[in-house]
Amino acid sequence: MTGSIRAGDVLAHRYRLDDLLSESGDGRFWHAHDTLLTRPVAVHIITSTDERAPELLEAARRSATLVDRRILRVLDARDSDGHVYVVNEWGSGASLDITLAGDGPMSPRDAAWLVAEVADTIARAHEAGQAHGRLAPENVLVDHNGEVKIIGFAVDAALHGLPPGRRSADVQDLAGLLYAALTGRWAGISSSRVPPAPHENGALLRPRRVRAGIPRVLDGLCDEVLNPYSATNASRPDHDLSTARGLADALTEFVGDAPPREPHRGHPDTEPAIGSTRTVPASTPAPTSPAQVDMPTQAGLPAFEPDDPDDDVSWLAPRGERPAPPPAFTQPPDRPLFAPDPPRGEPARRPRPGVTTQAGPSAPSTDESRSHTGSGFWPWASATSTGSGSMPPVSDPDDEIPGRSWLRLAMVIGLAALLVVAVVAALQLRNTGEDPADDDPGEDARDRPRAVPLTGVVAQDFDPQGDPPFDEHPELVPLAVDGDAATAWETNTYTQNLGPAGLKTGVGLVLDLGSAKGVRSVRLTLLGGPTTAQVFRTAEVPETVDGLEPAAEGSTSADDPSLSLRLPDDAADQYVVVWLTSLPPVEGGFRGQVAEVVVAG
Repeated sequence: MTGSIRAGDVLAHRYRLDDLLSESGDGRFWHAHDTLLTRPVAVHIITSTDERAPELLEAARRSATLVDRRILRVLDARDSDGHVYVVNEWGSGASLDITLAGDGPMSPRDAAWLVAEVADTIARAHEAGQAHGRLAPENVLVDHNGEVKIIGFAVDAALHGLPPGRRSADVQDLAGLLYAALTGRWAGISSSRVPPAPHENGALLRPRRVRAGIPRVLDGLCDEVLNPYSATNASRPDHDLSTARGLADALTEFVGDAPPREPHRGHPDTEPAIGSTRTVPASTPAPTSPAQVDMPTQAGLPAFEPDDPDDDVSWLAPRGERPAPPPAFTQPPDRPLFAPDPPRGEPARRPRPGVTTQAGPSAPSTDESRSHTGSGFWPWASATSTGSGSMPPVSDPDDEIPGRSWLRLAMVIGLAALLVVAVVAALQLRNTGEDPADDDPGEDARDRPRAVPLTGVVAQDFDPQGDPPFDEHPELVPLAVDGDAATAWETNTYTQNLGPAGLKTGVGLVLDLGSAKGVRSVRLTLLGGPTTAQVFRTAEVPETVDGLEPAAEGSTSADDPSLSLRLPDDAADQYVVVWLTSLPPVEGGFRGQVAEVVVAG
């Protein structure tokens, strides 16, 4: 059983297993080291009794007969000590799924060049009667020299239990690779960790409806291969897109001259890599006709096609008539900064509305005042002024301003409402006889400082009940405290669940706080399904959990992977143990995943 194979084991006294890259059932894909020739290698391994074992060896033999500079070669294949394993050349670089996750979708020309390179090799393999069988983004790599490499030719499909000779699947996956490179979404038929492409009414959305700025040539190519029965597809008599060779020729024609590449730093004599002014080697087929390149878009706007029913471009049609100009700006009248002197015989102040002044013997009549002043901005412009220029008399204090009584009534009602609320609150506190802060047992919550996440926490895997070397994927442990919930540390896969009835009572992590610190809570993000965890505190480096009392424990649900455990007091300890006592089921057993641990104190 491959579950007994772990990191550090040596196959055939030569290949040391270092990192587990992926698994399919009992099959495993490892990054290993050839101790004889001192070089990194890739190893596909499975038990000899597995029904896929004969096909894995046969796939290795077929792959070894195909020689291509882009295929990572088969170096060794054996059936030994109850295991069948195939050793491949190791490619140092970034696979397409990692590139898309880190940098996002590629430019249309770079995407077309990448898939054209892969399609050319797959076309040669099809002409030789062979097929890759599983062209997922994880199996396409650009190495440090800028060269495209294909991982697991025929072997990876056999490890996943797929039949040989899946040429039509290769063609679908090639179009899926182009779709993924353009949009960051996977549309092929092989399984992949890349997010799936969106669908609408059961049909795959075209790339230009997922991401703006994709040329119509590449958009139509993807749609014709991935949506073969779509009514919007137009035939391309110049290339047969049902074959890998047709796809390679169509993409090479679009690219024209290969994208500029430069050699990897520190190796000036190596093959050129993406980014320089040099062109591809002579082995890249030259275009036979001018490249059909769409006009570039502006500011990231998509290239619309008027005949496409999916594109409504009516809003782009020019107006038939020029719109009318806006009305002319009206200059407001000028107002002097200082009031001029009033006309002779007019009062300097205007009396308050509703109050009349007693006219003196020399006061002009109302009609005379109106004839002198007219209308304007100043107080004497009003026709109600009849005084002689002296100050108007004070109004009667008994005169009420309209609305004042209602304002007083509103103020009285508001004060009464506040008084009623205060009395009810006082009675409520008196009846209960409890302090609201008593919800926090042992201390006043207002006096207790707010918990903050501790920094500088160092994690280590903890498997005291296992077999030597007592480890649980130590290379993945930093992912549990890196602040990224998308990465996770995971346990080994167990055929039985943990607990009193299992092989172990639990596994977990030891968190070193650097010094003795008060811990108030531990927040966990546990992926994969319902998981039960306990938290222990200790002042010394723990060697076992026997004799330790759990400070807190809890379980996650299938809908919520987060778990917040509050510790009963602020006792200061240097080490915190996160102990998983129940793991979620996975294919082939049980395995736990800890995406994030946050210790707050």
